[in-house]
Amino acid sequence: MKIIIVGCGKVGETLANTLDAEGDDITVIDTDPEKVTKLSDQTDIMGIVGNGAVHAVQAEAGINEADLFIAVTGSDELNMLCCLIAKKGGRCRTIARIRNPEYVADSSFLQSELGLAMTINPEYIAASEIAKVLRFPSAMKVDTFAKGRVELLKFKLPEGCKLTDMTVKDVVAVLRCDVLICIIERGSEAFIPNGDSEFAEGDVISIVASPKNATEFFKKINYRLNPVKDVMIAGGGETGYYLGDILTKVGIDVKIIEKDRDRCDELCTSLPGIDVIHADATSREILNEYGIADTDGFVSLTNMDEENILLSLFAADSGKGKVVTKINRLEFDDVVKRLDLDTIIYPKNLTSDVIIRYVRAMKNTMGSNVETLYNVIKDKIEAAEFRITEGSPITDKPISQLVFKKNTLIAAILRGKKVMIPRGSDVIKAGDNVVIVSDIKALTDIKDILELR
Repeated sequence: MKIIIVGCGKVGETLANTLDAEGDDITVIDTDPEKVTKLSDQTDIMGIVGNGAVHAVQAEAGINEADLFIAVTGSDELNMLCCLIAKKGGRCRTIARIRNPEYVADSSFLQSELGLAMTINPEYIAASEIAKVLRFPSAMKVDTFAKGRVELLKFKLPEGCKLTDMTVKDVVAVLRCDVLICIIERGSEAFIPNGDSEFAEGDVISIVASPKNATEFFKKINYRLNPVKDVMIAGGGETGYYLGDILTKVGIDVKIIEKDRDRCDELCTSLPGIDVIHADATSREILNEYGIADTDGFVSLTNMDEENILLSLFAADSGKGKVVTKINRLEFDDVVKRLDLDTIIYPKNLTSDVIIRYVRAMKNTMGSNVETLYNVIKDKIEAAEFRITEGSPITDKPISQLVFKKNTLIAAILRGKKVMIPRGSDVIKAGDNVVIVSDIKALTDIKDILELR
């Protein structure tokens, strides 16, 4: 596919590098020559210095032949104008990053009137991801398939956990839990286990299950299941606003600590059901005064990664609540992972993942369709949901007779309203949705998981 990206910030850079690696023809546009040069030098990506809202610049980038146009500059208005011109000047689909809550309220209208294929709001995406984790505090990360009927949950084995020294096959044979263990992370290593793989203390485990079966599994291994009833948010920016709105709608009490007085007034007006505290969230005295030790959840959403990390470490040390940390910079991801943080949210990665998921879905190929895609472990393991159609090479044979590529797993089969954790005798049928976990990069067709003979 030929894709044009306007905006070479972190999201644009992540998108360009990922899509280029998947074999797409990428052209980037930005007014900053240094950013364009840096991105062009790193890869074979074509770079153009100029205003992405000018038709002549878009024409130079090849808008007439483009399949997709993505505008992710720092300005909502510029992104919408870029997409409008691209829609008029070419025949491609368009995606605009729109962050302002006033525009977000009109997102359906804007999408329809401007002919946008999608609007992206990084702050809302991050807030939604955090809300999912807070509603299931046992997990470090929660990804959903089939409109929430199947979940992929990541959690860490605590000291003394019942699973330690058990094998994967014991989960079914001994615990009698209908879940699938699909990934084990141990230090810097990540692998898709087999039945004889043993769990070790400190492992990070990813399971696939229905919400009901996941809850039953966590009960049987005596893992924390206490629901979050109240949350303290450090930082009242856009992500804090969206998160507060989402949580109050599901009955969770929210406190937002924000040091800017004008922003506090705005939050009080727009979120009347929330306690807004005008104070500095980096003050230990303030955090203690407002009950950090007793809160069920703490989310650090300041504009500084260093502050978010320190606040989260303090929150984890002060109480037993769920702790979520927002990290904006991607450069030190490997260092951050070594810290003893509970759940880490990278808004820029989440945004690029949503767009890449859409790009994959555009590449519908014979026998399958990518419905949903998640980077479970960045650049290592992905989970994809496929819609199976007539003629697919994985249908009408028992799973045990199919020969899969190494480190590939069918994690779930969805047939109508039924969720099946697959066993060897199960048969995939046309019309099913299947969830695949694999280390194969750029998985776009269901036949990619099979070993060719």
